[in-house]
Amino acid sequence: MKIVKSHRWSSEEEQFLIDNVKGITLKELTNRFNKKFNLNLNENCIANRKSKLNLQSGITGGQFEKGNIPANKGKTMTPEQYKKCKATMFKKGNIPFNRREIGSERYNERDGILIKVQDGHLQNNWMPKSRYIYEQAHGKIPEGHKVIFADGNNRNLDLDNLVLVSSAEELIMNRNKLFKKNAELTKTGALIAKVINSKNKKKKEIINADRYKR
Repeated sequence: MKIVKSHRWSSEEEQFLIDNVKGITLKELTNRFNKKFNLNLNENCIANRKSKLNLQSGITGGQFEKGNIPANKGKTMTPEQYKKCKATMFKKGNIPFNRREIGSERYNERDGILIKVQDGHLQNNWMPKSRYIYEQAHGKIPEGHKVIFADGNNRNLDLDNLVLVSSAEELIMNRNKLFKKNAELTKTGALIAKVINSKNKKKKEIINADRYKR
């Protein structure tokens, strides 16, 4: 990895910050950025660029990252301390000011655009927007299936670009290099994968039937 003392920002790098800043810590954003561009910028450098671009993560202070232990863990507040803290405690039913509304969107490289569909279910509050759009048009996606992007662009949410495949079919496409940059070629590859998967299932059924006869 290339160590950088002073850095000249490209438009692609700034766009990466814009696309990935929401919902993650500065540490995680820095790690993702360095991994993406094979650099070694420190958190201060990323924070300064965020400030210049007027970017906000949406994460407020006071949250502990995984592995960190609060200094007051296991300690009980005195009555005097409780009185001081009571006024700022969240009451049941209160909504944090930074909560994202249902219908809000965010982006990550793995899943593309995510959309918030519910509250109160942690990670299950969000789902890939590609899946959401596909289900609105064709109904609920069967278990063990997923939506892929025919042209490889996970920002292209045109319904015609969304193709449903099973996990087995996706594996066949990867093994046989059937994912293409050309959308029509990828769709053809998906059809080929369905045929291969169907043949594999029938072959397995025949083998199992022979074993049963014995």
